[in-house]
Parts: sequence; C-alpha cells; structure tokens
Amino acid sequence: MLGRTGLFYWWVILLVIAFDLLTKLLVINNIPYQGTVELIPCLSLVHVYNTGAAFSFLSDSGGWQAYLFIGIALLAVVFITVALYRTPRGKWMYCLSLALICGGAVGNVIDRLYYGYVIDFILFYIRGVFTYPAFNIADCAICIGVALLLVYTVFFEKKDQENRNDK
Repeated sequence: MLGRTGLFYWWVILLVIAFDLLTKLLVINNIPYQGTVELIPCLSLVHVYNTGAAFSFLSDSGGWQAYLFIGIALLAVVFITVALYRTPRGKWMYCLSLALICGGAVGNVIDRLYYGYVIDFILFYIRGVFTYPAFNIADCAICIGVALLLVYTVFFEKKDQENRNDK
C-alpha cells in the first residue's frame, strides 16, 4: 500500500538530509568559522552561522526565533507526510517537490536542535556589486522543491484533477 503512495519518496527526504549533514560536517572540519575558500571568481565556500531564517530574517532576535522555526518546520513535515500518504506515487513532480522541501526542512531543524543555528556555506557573489546570502544544501532542496511545486501547480495540477474526474 505505502509503495503506491507518495511516501515512496521518503528516500528523497533521507538523501537530502544525508547530503546536507555530510556537506555541513565537511565544512565544519575543513573551513574555520568565518573562513572562505574561493572556488571560482563568483563562488566561494564559507563557514557561517545563521540564527535566523531565509536571508538571516530575525537573526538578531535573542534566540526565541529558533523555537519558532523548529515548530514551523516540524508542522511542515507533518503536513508533507500526510500529503504524501494521500497522493498517488505516480504524481511524481508533486511528490518530489514535497520530498525536497521536507528533506531541506529536516536538515535545517537538525542544525537548530544540535547547534542552535544553521550552518551555511555556499556563497555566490559579484565582487563589489552583489553578494547573495550564504546558504546550504537544505536551502537548495527547499528552493528546488518550491520551484517544482509552482511548476506543478501552474502546468499540471489542473490536468491531474481532470484525469481524476474522468475516471
């Protein structure tokens, strides 16, 4: 039964969590805090902490925000698990998008629970012009998941509903 539901995509969630944790451990063990390793002229690996959310939102709020972000992420995990259970495995784009979002959320929750902050390490920039806030693999998974969910909603959800109504 579970193999026919979107819960099949838990392997994606586990893969995202594992890759996120592995890359963060590599950063912790190889780049000193606030250190930088330039890979190419617009991309560096850094070792920074983020006590806030996206773009360091609420990062200077005294610590209570970690509990808020953990709570929101755990609610999202529950919602996504229920949604995956109720969704047929064949709706791969929808299921994959939810799995990526869930894996990213769990990866950052693990950081918040263990360290009290999230470890970020990917930094894109154009010297003297633009610097994007540092991020991590969990953040990448969430962004890709949200983008896939938007594509699914705009282009495929209506077709899926019509196909379901035709049966």
